[in-house]
Amino acid sequence: MTVLLALVAAGFYGFSDFLGGVVSRRTSVWPVGLLACTGAFLGSLLIAAFETGDPTTADVVWGLLAGVGSGSGTAFLYRGLAGGRMGVVAPVSAVGAVLVPLAVGVLGGERPAPVGWLGILLALPGIWFVSREDGPTDPGGTGLVDGVLAGLGFGLLFAALGQVPDEAGYWPLVGTQAVSVLTLAVAALALGGSPVPRRRVDLWGLVAGLLASLAVLFFLLATSHGLLSIAAVITSLYPAFTVLLAIVVLREQVHRVQAVGLVLCATAVVFVSLA
Repeated sequence: MTVLLALVAAGFYGFSDFLGGVVSRRTSVWPVGLLACTGAFLGSLLIAAFETGDPTTADVVWGLLAGVGSGSGTAFLYRGLAGGRMGVVAPVSAVGAVLVPLAVGVLGGERPAPVGWLGILLALPGIWFVSREDGPTDPGGTGLVDGVLAGLGFGLLFAALGQVPDEAGYWPLVGTQAVSVLTLAVAALALGGSPVPRRRVDLWGLVAGLLASLAVLFFLLATSHGLLSIAAVITSLYPAFTVLLAIVVLREQVHRVQAVGLVLCATAVVFVSLA
């Protein structure tokens, strides 16, 4: 069940990133990012309204901390996309999103079975390969920095939300998404951008945000059924879904490295599910 729920989360994240990436190429990246965080907040508010829970102060604090990770991760990911360096930003951010909660889970006493570790080891290069672009890319500069910072942000999001127990309900998630809106707005202003929406096409960011809120919901469900380390690894396979959507919708070709990555990701899912 953990693997299935995390796969659904990865699918929603992949769809959200695909939509946000397509829209941000047609307009300014910061308004799309802000509306994406706003859409995620509205989605989490709707989810929490229909679910009871009894969060403690610690649960709320973890949710707020996760919001800093979500907002900052989205800010640097979208800035990387705006610079046209997806081949650098996506793989670095995805691997970072795996390593931070994986380290937190292991330090917290989680011990995946050997076959689960094998799946994790296959997932890391799989995430990297599936996000690679065909042809040379600049391995340094803003792309690498944005990828590292985005990965740390999303890793903080996953690690902090993994500390929120199932009985807390989803109000801590509302706090997460509210803080993510503020964090992205502050990041945009600090980096010299304007987060104010000005074009109708920017509104698609709300849809991307609603998809992201569903992704976080299923990630929380996955962590409540199993290990944080396993849920984080499977959820971080989201670049594979983004690539598949690009193939189907945009008719993009799969190059050899991406094909290898897709195979590694599929194998990783099988091994982790057996753990």
